[in-house]
Amino acid sequence: MIVLASQSASRKAMLSAAGVAFEARPAAIDERAVESALPPSSAGEIAEALARAKALAVDAPGRLVLGSDSLVVCNGRRFDKPGNRDEAAEHLRFFSGQLMELHSGAALARDGAIVWQHRDSALLHVRTLSDDFIEGYLAAEWPEVGYTVGVFRIEAMGVQLFDRIGGDHFTILGMPLLAVLGALRDLGELPQ
Repeated sequence: MIVLASQSASRKAMLSAAGVAFEARPAAIDERAVESALPPSSAGEIAEALARAKALAVDAPGRLVLGSDSLVVCNGRRFDKPGNRDEAAEHLRFFSGQLMELHSGAALARDGAIVWQHRDSALLHVRTLSDDFIEGYLAAEWPEVGYTVGVFRIEAMGVQLFDRIGGDHFTILGMPLLAVLGALRDLGELPQ
């Protein structure tokens, strides 16, 4: 059984649906401190570094610990999870009619050492969003989307934000699951 260094509902659902036995233990890291310690990095590199930090933050002797993180960039601006509903509306107004880049990283650690890491990206074309749509969307989806980077759950009403999506579905959900499953097989955690 692996340890998932997260309480993300989406990541837990992905692993459960894929038949991966896991225990969820959130990683207590200061994400901004991890980022500030990095040399100049791309959004994908930052997502991967945060995934590594999360995997290393959970102590589980002898077990694989899975860390994962996602970042959104739009028009060169980096977005984190919104702090409140007003900030979520501001993010959505900024995304309206734009191309959103979603970067997702994953890492596996065992006994304090990274044994595998991976990152993937997806491109999401946000349709033009009216103020009425944004208000109705947040009325229906808040506070759940407040826990997500990009202010959407693609498996719920968030799919209505987009008119075109390019990239792996699991990456968009918040973790490059196919690569994670391959690594778990290679490391003997899942049958070949």
